[in-house]
Amino acid sequence: MHLNHAKQLFYRSINAIFGEIGRTASEEVILELLKSKCLPILLYGLECFSLHVSDIKSLDFTVTRFLMKLFKSSNVNLINDSRYYFNFELPSELLMKRKD
Repeated sequence: MHLNHAKQLFYRSINAIFGEIGRTASEEVILELLKSKCLPILLYGLECFSLHVSDIKSLDFTVTRFLMKLFKSSNVNLINDSRYYFNFELPSELLMKRKD
């Protein structure tokens, strides 16, 4: 249940930001807001849990879906290229760094 609540709070926060600034801000600004304000909400306290691979994939999917909305594309290769270009890490990558 902890993941569902975290994802719900993540969606609430990113939709509030995205709803307020919409498409007036650049993708770079939106991604920085996502990194600094929304990802901490999604990842808060998850190091304490033993997450299954499916849980981690679910967190990645949550963020990837927003990126698809932001970049107006469902092409995963395009999304991954954009993530690389903007130096944007998925939750799975961030959790790995936190555990090391």
